[in-house]
Amino acid sequence: MRYKWTLLRASQFLLDGGGMFGIIPRVVWERSVTPDDKHRIRLMHNCLLLESVDPDPETGKPHRYLIEAGTGDKLDEKMSSIFGLDGRTVESEVVRAGVDVGEIEATIVTHLHFDHAGGLTRRAREGETPDWVASKPGAASGDSNDVCFTFPNAELIVQRREWVDARNNDAVMTRTYYRDHLLPFEDERMPLADGRARLRVVDSARPFPLNRKPSKGEMPKSPVEERTTQVLPGIHVFLVPGHTWGQQAVQFEDDQGRTIVFTPDVLPTHYHIGQPYSLSYDVEPYTSMITKQWFLHEASERGWVLVLDHEPGNPCYSVKSNDKGWYDLEPVDCGIEPA
Repeated sequence: MRYKWTLLRASQFLLDGGGMFGIIPRVVWERSVTPDDKHRIRLMHNCLLLESVDPDPETGKPHRYLIEAGTGDKLDEKMSSIFGLDGRTVESEVVRAGVDVGEIEATIVTHLHFDHAGGLTRRAREGETPDWVASKPGAASGDSNDVCFTFPNAELIVQRREWVDARNNDAVMTRTYYRDHLLPFEDERMPLADGRARLRVVDSARPFPLNRKPSKGEMPKSPVEERTTQVLPGIHVFLVPGHTWGQQAVQFEDDQGRTIVFTPDVLPTHYHIGQPYSLSYDVEPYTSMITKQWFLHEASERGWVLVLDHEPGNPCYSVKSNDKGWYDLEPVDCGIEPA
């Protein structure tokens, strides 16, 4: 199945430049991107709205799915200011695209950090009965939001390893897995209208065995096709560990016949093409470096069009090998204006 897709810019996102470039010295990364007076660089919450080219034979409507959910509206005023949020959310951008939130059938997130999954739920509005309240067992002391599902008819699809780590709050950051975008999805008292669970976890094969460290430059023994999991018709996911252990990329074919791969924080912007350009937030920077190498190799060999998750400019790139033994990104015209 092929899909038309729309890029949703679900708010700008300002993060510390040093955090975004890890071990790379500021004197080096500042040649490419200029930080503000608080040392933050401008990023984007990029999400994709997918609509099947062929309509459902029963309803006559296209299937509509969402990749990524952004931060959403639940951060308080102080935190929203720190991160430079501009008021847009994945909900507002889906509506702006002319789609009712109730028509989204599934949401796939690359990982469950708040800037990728926070928008799965939203603050309950005046007069609404919340789907989940922060006083429920398991809520963290910092959770203060009574929330509703942003997309009430959508299941959430994520890697099992990511879900387990998120529930355990296994991260190098103090607070990035928020209970108010996690716990509602595992509450068995709130299934989807057809009785299915709201949460679907998948177990994609790992590129390397857990009990062995790959050497620098080593490639996975198995081809990427053997490590992908089809989660929806024509939509596949595969593990790209390093930023988190359960981070996944999302692959589909678009209406022009291109293989699109939504690329998470293994390559958040085109500035991160260099092999050691990992994030300070990565749970395993070495693994991120190894993953980036085989990921770019696959993209180059297979002609993927990458859509980068935090790129504020044109997020669409192809990958070409160069004469230095590494890879270059070449912009692809997807009809997208810089944000």
